[in-house]
Amino acid sequence: MGDIHQLIEQEGIEAARRQAPTRRDRAAIEAAYQVLTDENERTGFTYSGFALTSLPHKPTTELVWQRTGHNLTLLVESGYVPGPPPIGPRPIGLPYGSYARFILLYLQSQAVRSRSQEVELGRSMRVWLGNMGVSIGGATYKAAKEQACRISGCTLRFYAEKSGIEIMRQGGFVDGSITMTDNSDQGCFWQDRVLLNEHFYRALVDHPVPVSETALRAIGARSLAIDIYIWLAYRLHALKADTGVSWPALHSQFGAGVARRDHFRGGFLEALQIALAAYPAARVSVESDGITLHPSRPPVARLAGRT
Repeated sequence: MGDIHQLIEQEGIEAARRQAPTRRDRAAIEAAYQVLTDENERTGFTYSGFALTSLPHKPTTELVWQRTGHNLTLLVESGYVPGPPPIGPRPIGLPYGSYARFILLYLQSQAVRSRSQEVELGRSMRVWLGNMGVSIGGATYKAAKEQACRISGCTLRFYAEKSGIEIMRQGGFVDGSITMTDNSDQGCFWQDRVLLNEHFYRALVDHPVPVSETALRAIGARSLAIDIYIWLAYRLHALKADTGVSWPALHSQFGAGVARRDHFRGGFLEALQIALAAYPAARVSVESDGITLHPSRPPVARLAGRT
């Protein structure tokens, strides 16, 4: 379809929709249109470690999760809750999917904006998630509550791959827990505040990655596309020259749960198309042996003049 952003700007959204031959193309057109027509850009933030590694995309029975990307390794371990004897402690499970990512993006964005380890939840978090297309209520209430519980219980570390140096020591995302209450008259509410883990907070404020909340909303509940977008937001504007990334390297970073690389490639390219639709300035080309990243403007327009 060529450059879908140029297509929309030159021929209009209806003409662009008519030229979208597949479901994947139609999804990309809608994501691009959302980004191009949003006039109230707002910047969110995430820790740079999540631009190079990722949480699971789907439920997993694993209790220890390890992902490596571009010389950085993430290690996440499930938390536990007490169980009756003789069963003993029961694992909570690892956080996964788009709900976990959006909850964490909110926490990180608020912490960086306020420069405070204490983050306001309550109505603010509910409204933000709603703006991102994550409506907490009904069938989604249980899923969001489960991810909040998993985020609260797990521990995580980051390591530099070559040296083995521990970059972020063992800690969690938060101290205490993220909880929700269900009031049948007024809906579901988060607790008033939560305290980010000190080690996680320090790593975040020292190495934040700016992202466009409009882009995240356009991507929606596509966890792989979220990860690819954040990766591109981190890498593209810092490049000095074209940089190739092989299919084995992409599979190592993004291919959790997909054993065969040929199966991984199709899903990755579909998610990449959505991520690029949400990042109009991104310049990426697909090659037979991988993809090539080209130096690009940052995803947040107000930061473009700094590079």
